[in-house]
Amino acid sequence: MKTQMLPTLAGAMALWLAAGTGFAQAKGYEAVDVKNGGIVTGTVLFKGTPPAPIMEDLTKGKNAEFCVKHPGTTKDGIRPRQKVQVTDGKLSGTVVFIENIDKGKDWKNETIQFDFRDCDIFPKVSVVRRPPRGVREGIVQIVNQDPDILHNPHGYAVKGAQRKTLFNKPLPSKGDVADVTKNLMRMRPGRDQHFFLQCDQHNFMEADARVVWNPYYVVTGKDGAFKLDQVPAGTYKITAWHPYVGEITKEVTVGAGGTANLDFELTLK
Repeated sequence: MKTQMLPTLAGAMALWLAAGTGFAQAKGYEAVDVKNGGIVTGTVLFKGTPPAPIMEDLTKGKNAEFCVKHPGTTKDGIRPRQKVQVTDGKLSGTVVFIENIDKGKDWKNETIQFDFRDCDIFPKVSVVRRPPRGVREGIVQIVNQDPDILHNPHGYAVKGAQRKTLFNKPLPSKGDVADVTKNLMRMRPGRDQHFFLQCDQHNFMEADARVVWNPYYVVTGKDGAFKLDQVPAGTYKITAWHPYVGEITKEVTVGAGGTANLDFELTLK
């Protein structure tokens, strides 16, 4: 039976009650009117040689006839998986976020969506957040975009070599949606940082996300650039995190209405 695509009445009411300019705030962070906020800009650089791609042979897995037809796959059914994307020394897929901020701008009123498409997952790197109390739908969803292909999204909280299952939901048909918002209630501040998503039917399908606890975050593109705006004046710790390179934290002082520049250089461990 297909997963329902429309939220239940109870879920819709919960979202309505929680929503202002954005979703209700998780405990520990307060949305306030930021007046004369500052901006932090910069670039994430990569030092060293990016690792070689994983050469995945799709002819030996499930649904091979479908999977080998899609972009990035060679005539021999090999699909390179490059987990570290570097362009002209700039590192994409890096989550840059403020660590130590307890009040500021509101969360965006948006759904974080992972698409299972062409036997792959998009985006490859994103963020997820623990939903605020009373919100059980609408924050994180997974959509099967492949026709007549069973995908089985399996989400984990990762800490070192340990994995904790957060959800495991089959999506048998194109258009099926798994809303996993309530499953992320199990994440805890100070403990959960890395979210990993995989398809149990096609284990080469993977994506990663940083668990964020405030709305001051951005994921870098090919130019490695980032911008954090509406930052209240103060001194902050800002972290650049890549799931397969590592992370680095720097301190920066943001003046009222001013712009602070902060560049990062990550080296593969």
